Amino acid sequence: MNKPVMPASSLSLKLPTADGKLETYRLAASRSFPSRLEGTLNRVAFSAAHVVSNPLADVDPWLTAAVDWDKTIAFREHIWDLGLGVAEAMDTAQRGMGLDWPTSLELIQRSVRAAKARGGALVFSGAGTDHLATEDAKSLDDVIHAYEHQIAAIEKAGGRIILMASRALAKIARSPDDYARVYDRVLSQVGEPVIIHWLGDMFDPALAGYWGAANLGKAMDTAVAIINANAARVDGVKISLLDKQREIDMRRRLAGGVKMYTGDDFNYAELIAGDDNGYSHALLGIFDAIAPAASYALSRLAASDAQGFHDVLGPTVPLSRHIFKAPTRFYKTGIVFMAYLNGHQDHFTMVGGQESTRSTLHLAELFRLADQAGLLANPELATRRMKAMVGVRGIEA
Repeated sequence: MNKPVMPASSLSLKLPTADGKLETYRLAASRSFPSRLEGTLNRVAFSAAHVVSNPLADVDPWLTAAVDWDKTIAFREHIWDLGLGVAEAMDTAQRGMGLDWPTSLELIQRSVRAAKARGGALVFSGAGTDHLATEDAKSLDDVIHAYEHQIAAIEKAGGRIILMASRALAKIARSPDDYARVYDRVLSQVGEPVIIHWLGDMFDPALAGYWGAANLGKAMDTAVAIINANAARVDGVKISLLDKQREIDMRRRLAGGVKMYTGDDFNYAELIAGDDNGYSHALLGIFDAIAPAASYALSRLAASDAQGFHDVLGPTVPLSRHIFKAPTRFYKTGIVFMAYLNGHQDHFTMVGGQESTRSTLHLAELFRLADQAGLLANPELATRRMKAMVGVRGIEA
């Protein structure tokens, strides 16, 4: 159970405000959550986990990914301790956005080995077509073969599949039938049921018009038809459109036994709680940043304590909406900054140099919202690190 709220905090620091001035921000009352799952869960919940960069590697960060493997796997151990699954090598890990396929495969192999060493901790891994440059994709068969290549490599490692959206398919497909041909062929060969990921163009502009239509209603018709036609080979679908009503509409149309995994980092609390007609499971990037609170909230939900669930998870939503605000594709910077504030890594350096994609003002507001939601695991450490960050950006403590 989370510890009682303390009366006040004596910690403070100077932070920038939207009007270009500085304020002395005093931290809110502290709150902490268990570091391990207490109780059980009645939702399947994945954290799409980030990778920890190696800041001391002699590489050009924009060109070459250098991963701190020990810290990266340690973070996955933290996720598993909390009873959550790891969605490996997804966009949160900067897949196709700094992390190439060979490095992604090494990450998957290491994660699968670590999960097996724990007696089978939950991990599914992204299989896509990112080793096939979009300009080199000349036919649907090229896309199919690219999917087959990655699926074979992951299954050889003993991993389960998340079938990621394909930039190459988005580029060359001319109709919904082209999507059906590719997905039907690929799904016919998988060893175990997969999770299909529909990633919206707010996360990756190259995926605009996925499923063969710019109109999301028509795109959903195609996606549902493909998924339901292959229901025996589909564990579930993760929808990342940041549109709660479309998610609800889609989950009501899925064949029996096919799960809906919310990817809505704006509305996840109410979607997981559900309604009289059903609920969503979770596969979320924000669960990387808020894993202890998410685990505790989900355990309260499983214990029929809906109020406790909302009391914990509700205050995390403003932070998530801030981290995932447009341009949404830069959300990974906020995720890694949270890991830095909470001591999961000793630096704020990212694959691809993406620590530069958000402003000082953005990170200052992130700090405020994380504090107000009780998400700073060690407020003293977080404050010290925040002071260091704003210090190198011209703000003296």
